[in-house]
Amino acid sequence: MMDVVFVDDDDTLREANLQSFALEGLTAMAVPSAARALDVLDAEFPGVVVTDIRMPGMDGLALFRRLRALDPDLPVILITGHGDIPMAVGAIREGAYHFLPKPYPAEQLLAAVRHALEKRRLVLENRRLARAVEAAGAEDGAFLGAAPAMRRLRETLRQVADAAVDVLVEGETGSGKDVVARQLHALSRRAARPFVALNCGALPESVMESELFGHEAGAFTGAQKRRVGRIEHADGGTLFLDEIEAMTPAMQVKLLRVLESREIAPLGTNEVRRLDLRVVAATKVGLAELVRQGAFREDLYYRLHVVTLRVPPLRERREDIPLLFAHFLARAAARFERPAPAIDAATRRHLESHAWPGNVRELSHFAERVALGLADLPAAAGAAPAGAMAGAASLPERVDAYEAALLAEAMAAHQGDVRQAVAALGIPRKTFYDKLKRHGIAPQDYRGGREEGAAG
Repeated sequence: MMDVVFVDDDDTLREANLQSFALEGLTAMAVPSAARALDVLDAEFPGVVVTDIRMPGMDGLALFRRLRALDPDLPVILITGHGDIPMAVGAIREGAYHFLPKPYPAEQLLAAVRHALEKRRLVLENRRLARAVEAAGAEDGAFLGAAPAMRRLRETLRQVADAAVDVLVEGETGSGKDVVARQLHALSRRAARPFVALNCGALPESVMESELFGHEAGAFTGAQKRRVGRIEHADGGTLFLDEIEAMTPAMQVKLLRVLESREIAPLGTNEVRRLDLRVVAATKVGLAELVRQGAFREDLYYRLHVVTLRVPPLRERREDIPLLFAHFLARAAARFERPAPAIDAATRRHLESHAWPGNVRELSHFAERVALGLADLPAAAGAAPAGAMAGAASLPERVDAYEAALLAEAMAAHQGDVRQAVAALGIPRKTFYDKLKRHGIAPQDYRGGREEGAAG
């Protein structure tokens, strides 16, 4: 994979820069003209273009405009002579990523290329994720991904969706057990009938029986009219019992009777009503362990344990996190009626490093905060806004951003060694410190940073 295409008609300069890129571990191609560059570049080029402005035939500015028409997000770094700086600033307004005036230290060019490569990778990753989300269509986000555990879950779900069998779904909080239950219903011949959900852990014992089994008018004090319970309401469809581990022993006995007989007798009547329903039960704890502890009925466990689907936690499918996040971000942006923001470097670092104990639910809520601009993630120490000029509103702001980028690049290139950074920039020591203060750049923010005089 090519990292850099370097365009310059000077043979010596091309060779020197190729060596610099190679020493930095970057794969580069050097071409002598804009026309040759256009022959090797397309909209999917994953790297950065560095081009001199002054060249015979098509110059660097014309090349930049051709590349911008090809892909507006392709980073182009312009190399300028002193008299070309006004033209380069104009190109920044048009969307060029950066410019470097001659003569420039190799470290400045390499730092600019590294930052541009990071931006390019983010852009291409955002495009790839957008295509994947679009291809997924209406599929629920919790099922997206290519992790082996998710492929097995989807395959098993398709196999049992239309079978006349009750299902136990195991998974941690927020992993998407309710989504599995809804998919089982949607893929079955029961899809046109009701999907009835009840969280067993959210109801007090005093109303659980009435909620599940219903009652006739006058069955108890306050029962002024007949109520159809959740079980009967699910007739012909699917009954989803979440957090079944919270069900009391007495209710477990009654549920077991329903599962075995497919009959129900609401409170206040001796009439037995036949039922045709599938039960999907979900638990966030291991029911087998609760059985060993005597906290869950063994016979009910084995009645539910005919088919068990395990929903993997997010930590076991980390490769799916970017696609899941992109899906949730697009969904949140549509709901909030605002454009979905691009996934920036700080967001990507958080996606990669966070443990996600709340699983898919936590990831979805994070996407909502990002869509609303409320994520408040810290930037990486030492991250220099190499392309910050492109977003500034005025020329003074662009110049300030450019100066800040050069200072940060120098600090990064020399691992925070102030003496070396001052020498590389060729400015007085006091001026250097004044500029650091004005731009809020602290030497200690750079790993290995040393104040001047610490060495030698």
